[in-house]
Amino acid sequence: MKNIAKIFVFVLFLQLIQGCNEKEFLQEAPKDATYADNLFLSYDGFLLAKNALLAFPRKERSEVILNGEVGQIWKIGTDVAWAISELSTSRGLNQYTTVDLVPTMTVLNGDNSNPGIFLVLYQTIVSANTIIERAANPAINWQGSTPAINDSRKSEIIGHAKLIRAWAYRHLVMTFGAVPLNVTEINGTNFRTDWRRDPVELIQKQIEEDLLFAESSLPDNAKDVTRLSKVIAQYYLADLYLWQGKNYEAEQKLRAIVTNTNFALITNRYGVKSTLPGCPFMDQFYSGNIMPTQGNTEALWVFPDTDVDLALGQYANAMRRGWIPTYYNKNIAYLPEYGGRGIGREGITAWALSIYEPKDDRYSSYALRRSYVDKTGATLKCDSTASKMVTNANLWVCTRKWDWTFADPARWGDSYAYGDQTYIRLSDVYLLLAEALFKQNKSSEVDGAAYWINKVRTRSNATPITAGTVTLDYILDERARELITEENRRETLYRTGKLLERTRLYNPIANGTRNGVAGMQAFQQLLPIPQRIIDANSGYKMEQNPGY
Repeated sequence: MKNIAKIFVFVLFLQLIQGCNEKEFLQEAPKDATYADNLFLSYDGFLLAKNALLAFPRKERSEVILNGEVGQIWKIGTDVAWAISELSTSRGLNQYTTVDLVPTMTVLNGDNSNPGIFLVLYQTIVSANTIIERAANPAINWQGSTPAINDSRKSEIIGHAKLIRAWAYRHLVMTFGAVPLNVTEINGTNFRTDWRRDPVELIQKQIEEDLLFAESSLPDNAKDVTRLSKVIAQYYLADLYLWQGKNYEAEQKLRAIVTNTNFALITNRYGVKSTLPGCPFMDQFYSGNIMPTQGNTEALWVFPDTDVDLALGQYANAMRRGWIPTYYNKNIAYLPEYGGRGIGREGITAWALSIYEPKDDRYSSYALRRSYVDKTGATLKCDSTASKMVTNANLWVCTRKWDWTFADPARWGDSYAYGDQTYIRLSDVYLLLAEALFKQNKSSEVDGAAYWINKVRTRSNATPITAGTVTLDYILDERARELITEENRRETLYRTGKLLERTRLYNPIANGTRNGVAGMQAFQQLLPIPQRIIDANSGYKMEQNPGY
């Protein structure tokens, strides 16, 4: 898949230069015989392109951009996460200093070798647009060389592309606000440098249209991870409706997921470590348990990355590298028990580590690493009090959700990892449903907000709550307990209008004052449009977000 993705992006580039009249260039012998005009002639070609499109979401958690998890921009600088190992690529969002969070910040703007997140998302959109438009060709052979997957291959291909396009636009508008909307294939005849920023409401409408089509055309449950299921479209529709204040509509989409018998919350031990001490909550994160075909009934969307999934391509797992601290700097050996080698890019805030009950499985030693044994046999305990958020980086309490290393002991210290990852889980749906119900004043313990929260809490041995406990802040607290490091927290807080308030309240790094410059400002809830985008749009002066 990874190689196919590269070919697909190259094909799109070739389309942009088709208008060139340089005969010598056009006569040059190509190194690859794959072009858009000969790829999109049959179902098999569209299947390759559809699989390649999956590479773009996987980049969010991979090492392929800026040597780190580019998705950290939606996690750090919030109430639940900060950058332990602060780099120039993360300082702006970690501290919210106005000298670092700027339009030229590398993770947004890119550099000579990396495009930056803004362009990656538009590469996704351009690729999806190409699939959607080319699928309209009546001459396409949709039979292909393999047995039929369902009654409408064409609709499923288009639905898949529209779902990924909606995913990309959602990231864009929740990060940058108004952005250019384009749903047509870019080729040599319609290339533009005069893009306008379209209103968020218009882009939300397009996201809804795309997701509704995907919901109607994707399978109920595709255990093949290269085929996305309709529950993913329903999940994002509910997320959109909650953002728009359409709480009843959100409830209906979420109920469609929780009543889908293909999916179930994991409440019993299963899989590769089921005979060892542990808890059901953590079983779904162990390598060998993550795929639906391996017994994971809670996974709605999975990214395949293990070292055995060579046919699907691989991306190095930035989640392990990012969230496991550099414990080995304290004379501690690399061990599978410690998840292999991490580089400590991100950490859980002291506040987020303080909101669990002691008996909560999500706070147990199976879920959080709180100590290590060094090479002398001494036990070194982690100290994650707020005052140590900068000085105790090597021994910071960390999640064990992303523990993974190679079977070969000689590779336990390798920089990279290839563990499969669940991207969306059913418990997330339960908590979104609780939010939709709460916002309709339905908080009871009998099918109200408290009921769905308690399903998540009792699975992890936490004390059930009453209806009177439910508030929006409580739901956000529960999301932190359940989805820590998984959730794109910045987007959740932005959607609920809580980003500034909760970040200032619970993240002393983001709310600190350094060299006379205060922490997070109200305008920084949206990030700046990358400077390279503004400069390249020479036909029209694109407006920057206020404050930058």
